[in-house]
Amino acid sequence: MVHPILATGAIFVMVACLFLIPLGFPGTWVMLAVLGIGAWLGEVAWWVWGVLIGLAGLAEVAEFLIVRRASQQFGASRKAFWGAILGGIVGVLIGLPIPLPLAGPLIGGLLGTFGGAAVVTWWETKHMKTAGRAAFGALVGRAFAAAAKTAVGFAVLIIGAASLLLR
Repeated sequence: MVHPILATGAIFVMVACLFLIPLGFPGTWVMLAVLGIGAWLGEVAWWVWGVLIGLAGLAEVAEFLIVRRASQQFGASRKAFWGAILGGIVGVLIGLPIPLPLAGPLIGGLLGTFGGAAVVTWWETKHMKTAGRAAFGALVGRAFAAAAKTAVGFAVLIIGAASLLLR
């Protein structure tokens, strides 16, 4: 059995990673790396780790599809979708100077998603209303995708922590 302090540290790292998921960072994959070490040490069953990797993979595909679908429903082109993705990444990296922890990158990512889709759609159509509509769709898709991925991250955290503590 792994020392309880190590298990507690692993769970603490996984909790911290949960807050990175809505920002677009690979928090779920860092959690899975922690659980992979636990599997290697014999503290997490290999099959549990494998199932969680599959779940995380499905969440990645779902994120892509949710943003794409919402963007398209509101009139965004394929280029505008990629503009939303790139804008979201830039927004997270730049962030906003908000004193609440993690709020700046989260809001920056959402604004970047909106801005990226709006700029590309406006460049394609030269119509502000169409650009705003497409950007809104990308924003809604990004918000739903972040919520879905965070829910999967929460499931990985709960199952992983239980595996570390109950084995």
